[in-house]
Amino acid sequence: MTLLTYLRRKLGLTGTKLGCAEGGCGACTVMLSRFQTHTQHHYAVNACLAPLCSLHLVAVTTVEGIGSVARKLHPVQERIAKAHGSQCGFCTPGIVMSMYALLRNNPTPKMADMEEAFQGNLCRCTGYRPILEGYKTFTVVRQIYKHTVKTHSCQNTHSHCIFFFLQDGGCCGGRGRENGCCMTNGSGVEKTSEEDVDVSLSIFTTDFAPFDPTQEVIFPPELMRSRSLCFRGDRATWLQPDTLEEILRLKWKHPDARVVVGNTEVGIEVKFKNMVYPVILAPSFIPELNSVTHTEDGVVFGAACTLSHMGAVLRQAVETLPPHQTEVFLAVLEQLRWFAGQQIRNVAAVGGNIMTASPISDLNPVFMAAGCKLTLMDKDGSRVVQMDDSFFTGYRRTVLRPQEILVSIEIPYSQKVETFVSAFKQSPRREDDISIVTAAMSVTFTPGSNVVEDLRLSYGGMAATTVLAKRTANRLCWGEELLQEACSTLAEEMTLDPSVPGGMVTYRRTLTLSLFYKFYLTVLQKLRQQGVNVEEVKSDCVSATELYHPQTPSSVQIYQAVPKGRSQDDVLGRPMMHLSAMKQATGEAVYCDDVPLYENELYLSLITSSKAHARIISVDTSAAERLPGVVCFVFADDILGSNATGPVVYDESVLADGQVTCVGHIIGAVVADTQLHAQRAAKAVKIQYEELQPVVTIQEAIAAQSFYQPIRTIQKGDPEAGFKQADHVLEGEMHIGGQEHFYLETNATLAVPRGEDGEMELFVSTQSASKTQSLVAKALGVPANRVVVRVKRMGGGFGGKESRTTVLSTVVAVAANKYRPVRCMLDRDEDMLITGGRHPFYGKYKVGFLNSGKVMALDVSYYSNAGNSMDLSLSVMERALFHMENSYNVANVRGQGFLCRTNLPSNTAFRGFGGPQGMMISESWITDVAQSLGKAAEEKSLYITDITAADGDDLLLPFCFAHVRQNRWTKRGLAIVPTKFGISFTAVFLNQAGALVHIYTDGSVLLTHGGTEMGQGLHTKMVQIASRVLGIPYSKIHISETSTNTVPNTSPTAASASSDLNGAAVQNACEILMKRLEPYKNKNPKGSWEDWVKSAYFDRVSLSANGFYKTPDLGYDFDSNSGRVFNYFSYGVACSEVEIDCLTGAHKNLSTTIVMDVGHSLNPAIDIGQVEGAFMQGLGLFTLEELHYSPRGVLLTRGPGSYKIPAFGDIPTTLTVSLLRDAPNDKAIFASKAVGEPPLFLASSVFFAIKDAISAARAESGIKGPFRLDSPASAERIRNACTDRFTKLCPPAEPGSFTPWSVQV
Repeated sequence: MTLLTYLRRKLGLTGTKLGCAEGGCGACTVMLSRFQTHTQHHYAVNACLAPLCSLHLVAVTTVEGIGSVARKLHPVQERIAKAHGSQCGFCTPGIVMSMYALLRNNPTPKMADMEEAFQGNLCRCTGYRPILEGYKTFTVVRQIYKHTVKTHSCQNTHSHCIFFFLQDGGCCGGRGRENGCCMTNGSGVEKTSEEDVDVSLSIFTTDFAPFDPTQEVIFPPELMRSRSLCFRGDRATWLQPDTLEEILRLKWKHPDARVVVGNTEVGIEVKFKNMVYPVILAPSFIPELNSVTHTEDGVVFGAACTLSHMGAVLRQAVETLPPHQTEVFLAVLEQLRWFAGQQIRNVAAVGGNIMTASPISDLNPVFMAAGCKLTLMDKDGSRVVQMDDSFFTGYRRTVLRPQEILVSIEIPYSQKVETFVSAFKQSPRREDDISIVTAAMSVTFTPGSNVVEDLRLSYGGMAATTVLAKRTANRLCWGEELLQEACSTLAEEMTLDPSVPGGMVTYRRTLTLSLFYKFYLTVLQKLRQQGVNVEEVKSDCVSATELYHPQTPSSVQIYQAVPKGRSQDDVLGRPMMHLSAMKQATGEAVYCDDVPLYENELYLSLITSSKAHARIISVDTSAAERLPGVVCFVFADDILGSNATGPVVYDESVLADGQVTCVGHIIGAVVADTQLHAQRAAKAVKIQYEELQPVVTIQEAIAAQSFYQPIRTIQKGDPEAGFKQADHVLEGEMHIGGQEHFYLETNATLAVPRGEDGEMELFVSTQSASKTQSLVAKALGVPANRVVVRVKRMGGGFGGKESRTTVLSTVVAVAANKYRPVRCMLDRDEDMLITGGRHPFYGKYKVGFLNSGKVMALDVSYYSNAGNSMDLSLSVMERALFHMENSYNVANVRGQGFLCRTNLPSNTAFRGFGGPQGMMISESWITDVAQSLGKAAEEKSLYITDITAADGDDLLLPFCFAHVRQNRWTKRGLAIVPTKFGISFTAVFLNQAGALVHIYTDGSVLLTHGGTEMGQGLHTKMVQIASRVLGIPYSKIHISETSTNTVPNTSPTAASASSDLNGAAVQNACEILMKRLEPYKNKNPKGSWEDWVKSAYFDRVSLSANGFYKTPDLGYDFDSNSGRVFNYFSYGVACSEVEIDCLTGAHKNLSTTIVMDVGHSLNPAIDIGQVEGAFMQGLGLFTLEELHYSPRGVLLTRGPGSYKIPAFGDIPTTLTVSLLRDAPNDKAIFASKAVGEPPLFLASSVFFAIKDAISAARAESGIKGPFRLDSPASAERIRNACTDRFTKLCPPAEPGSFTPWSVQV
């Protein structure tokens, strides 16, 4: 049992969340405290990996233990809430505990300490900026916000803007605009914050409770001891010896026993690989295995020393020893900077890293290149071996005998001035990511010369083990001849099978050369510094030798303040804190799986298909039936109602019946007494298949003509005539990869049968309560009025919980209807496998244009990978077609949309809903036009001046481009991207909403509406609207939940329209009530709200009202291409600057400036949070996140270990977000505009800035003109596109000559 399971299921402490079960998201972070070597140690860990039996003599602190809303919030909890750093809140307790653990060890941390502490935490909602901003107040160089607000009066707009500076010195609102800035051209006037200006003084209040580290809980004295222990479970025995002699004796007795310290590897193997280890040895309390000894030759670390402890010791050594002795230490520290997250480094042992023998280990190449010595021991004695090319004997195997254990590792001093060591790691994401290729290189020279005595190149990720490049040239002079010979030899020696697991063969081979080249240049520099006569590193190559050091991000938020004199009780337009933020920060906010256990409640685990397309021959449950805790199985025959389901078309089955059409297709379910028993039983069910040929990719679907109907077409003007008028016709294509929603809270359902009339109550994490109600009722064979669906809140949704939640909810309901209350929360790997994601798109375009750059005609075909059912794919494609011009006006255009029917899990709604894919193709062809005409990127604005708002006003783009291209191997790129996003459901009937408002006799108000809360602040905005209409403080208004028995027939909370629709419905209900109260207000004008309410009540006036709203004048006909699709458009523009490393493909997000049109913001803090969150999610879509599928349709990326979303370190170094002022929208509630989806596409500015930088790199190799760059712009794609002499040495294998590890779906 893990600590997380114990906390949540045994103790009922649900503040600690399950996000991934593999230590990759940080949602389960808690603080452990232990007494070791006469010192208290506090450290953050992942509770999902920590075995309960490993915590003897350890104090555990959870988020509930440091503060609560009722008692008192800890400053760590308060500041993240008040800084608007909690949206959905599911990640918040883990982030709180990471910060708390940091402060317990260091009450006055630096920003770098804080950034390091968060390397193991993920957030999908906020974009990270407000979290850092709130917690920056704890740091040594914290900003005094009261004195850093400047207001500028801009002559151009005759208005005032507010700027918040998060870095010392700050900067102007027109960052980098030189004379374009009103403050540098003399047209601006700086004012003090006390002056009467139309600005807000802060986006969050700074009246924080002081932090007093002396008031923390003390370490329990009774835990200051140690002794050996033995725990026996039903499948394993945990032995915790406390002496070296005891563990040697136990290892001799149990040679196959696994030695576990942090459980960071074994925990994954047991959970995801179904490994069983009958005996586990835990040596954490053995002094010899935790000791650190400084010797004449180096530093000896006990094998159980954690990576955090090893890093601290080596950093101290680097500070105190002569530089020539610490080359190896620096290399180890460089790898540790990016080794997993802080929670993993705090428990993972150096010995475990070695003995795991991972071929992509970050540290083993360093240990091998440095020739580290290992002390091995069994009960008969010890031996010392060197880590060289003979240490790893095969995949995950070493030279250790079964009875031996690793006692220590000696990391040597670099003994000579003439020895240089470097280490490198390349991964998809810098922070907390596994390597693609890792390397360590060591060279020793003959004193005073450049003659090589010894050269060691060690690589990970290039074979089944960490390898040494044995054939690389030795004893040559360090110069161009050595470089050429070494690269040629490496290209021959470091080969990979084209089908190798992990793929990226060309990229990985190129990296071996690129990393050596970096090492070559670095050594050249150091030799010259020592006075050795070698060639000088050219100035344009110096950047290749620089190590990446992240800069502390700075940010600016600009928004329009409410008019002076408005009542403080009127919170509309103010940056009001999310209503649940405090509860989320303390762990008290209740999510679906936090609902207390019912008596006799059962747990469900799904049985899913392992084949993409097959007939089911047999299902054998006999082995599963014999396992403990199993109650029953659920298959298609158990469905009393209809097995047909689907959000629009009933083309899916609740449970597979005879055939499966994707990997992850739900065949049945196991119901058991615990989650663990249910999951074990589900894995024991044996299914025999007759495999059929699957269709997996878009290209396969095109070849097989496997499409859903209808095929949509939109045409304007005469494209053929436009092409004839054009001076040039260009054709191109682009693939846009899919995206996993990665909401931190996976899909969860609790179904409770009520025992009469077929009634059932469901607690569901869903955006579509009414759709869940109708499909569950359909499956149960009862009317919808017997099913109540309740949604308190979601831990993120992003469209992924609009339709696919019913896949789980219907199965759980069927099981509960059979027995008693049933619960299921999917593990991350299950959720990713089953629920689908953003549609991959393939676009082909033909564009005709004049020499001037004016586009005359456009013909685009879109192909989306819909998966094994229609789901919402038709609506997604329709929106893509509606956005195929983005913000550009093309007179003659035709677009066609094809829905590819494939054997993948059905893809579904995702923030943007096809709009980003449609606009991405648009930006691709307009970039190609610019490049084909030889236009510089800064001239691209010529094509953007045609952006037209719905009312005909032009949006100006006053940005200045600046390119820095003085470096051969580092290039910068810049791009401006606009967006024009239509607001409304494209299905007209969904554009409606209801609300129910009750006023109680004490004056309190209960508000219910049809929308659901998933972190976007919808409930907060609804309370603000009600507060304005009713004229009462928001504190009198409460929203409990969304439920189908209060507001019926609700539309999904989607399409960015929920504030518009539900807000208008709330307004309608409140206005009805105010009309009823009006006579009593007139009769007693000086009375209070409570007086009027009571008077109405005693006069028998109803104090409850239903509100309703439908968006007027909508309707579009595809056949005639006529009608009004959207109620209005939201506009935005972003300018981004990036820097790419042409040798590795890594990139830095240097700066982004966003201007977003949100009308009159209902809540600037929430709206800015939505802009930043959407931008970061788009950043993942366009530059980082990749779903890998095998050629047989198996999803290979099923968790944060293999699927990377943006982390804290991916924020642009400079981020400016401005809400367009004085832009009222008369088509939505209180002149506001939608904000949820429109900003996401602005992140494509980073993609096209990367493409701009790649163009500069290609120009260095004499390559010009348009080129294809698919999305995401991963490190692999960037590096492969930067063609140079290294890429030419590693040509790709011929397509069709091998079976790839993964395919582009």
